[in-house]
Amino acid sequence: MYLVMGITGKVGGATARHLLKQGKQVRALVRDREKAAKWTDQGVELVEGDWNDSTAIAAALQGVEGAFVMLPVVWAPSPDYREAKSVIANYVEALTGAVPPRVIALSSMGANRTSGGGMITALSLLEQGFRNLPSPVAFARAGGFFENFLFGLQAAQGGTLPVFYNPTNRKSTMVASDDIGAEVATLLAGTAWSGHRVIELGSMVSADEVAAQLGEVLTLDVKAFAVPRAGWAEAFEKFGIPKGHTGPAEEMYESVNAGWMDLGVAGTEHVAGTTSARDVFAAAQNAVRA
Repeated sequence: MYLVMGITGKVGGATARHLLKQGKQVRALVRDREKAAKWTDQGVELVEGDWNDSTAIAAALQGVEGAFVMLPVVWAPSPDYREAKSVIANYVEALTGAVPPRVIALSSMGANRTSGGGMITALSLLEQGFRNLPSPVAFARAGGFFENFLFGLQAAQGGTLPVFYNPTNRKSTMVASDDIGAEVATLLAGTAWSGHRVIELGSMVSADEVAAQLGEVLTLDVKAFAVPRAGWAEAFEKFGIPKGHTGPAEEMYESVNAGWMDLGVAGTEHVAGTTSARDVFAAAQNAVRA
């Protein structure tokens, strides 16, 4: 039995799919059973609760061979990142008591830095908080998600994909959520290890390449357009971040543009992605058509 947090999201869902494909048993901690009903149909055991409840996490951990955990995405975190700190404390309490044979935590490229990372700071805190867990731990440091460009299926109909990557021809690590799920499933059910591992997930890709692959799917000539720095706050507000709270997202992309998403951090392993941006765009478009 393996515990998968965030099963109703992209990475948690991908992890569960790959484990089920391997014939493994999966358990998920969910707030809303109805939202996760499709997983029950596939044999997943659902435990009610969420990451704000260490008792529920501990109950979900009972008897598992491994656990995949993650932080909820908070685009407008408090200045002290108390939302992340609270969830991390709940995880540490539950994992210290249950001591599963292995723990895989979803992290991010750049989480090795302890300041200046904007939203990545939450994952830096997660890695720091998990350093003294009694279980073997693997940190899956993912690159930027190709899924974050899916808005382009509509937004790029005019031939332009607005991005925060600047310059647009500079490569940084990017990855598809399905590739993350595949690697997490391998780590959960594969060969045991001791101590800590850090795995970089993804391949070096530029915004220009993503735009070109989007264009292939849309059968348009699509070019990446770097949103001017002065316009970032307004652009993030259009994505739903409240006015005055866009700073962490802005700082994160500044860090990405400064090279924090580059592969090859000392002491890490690397697993390249096999799913392209083109694959992600095509799958999303086909799902809509279906």
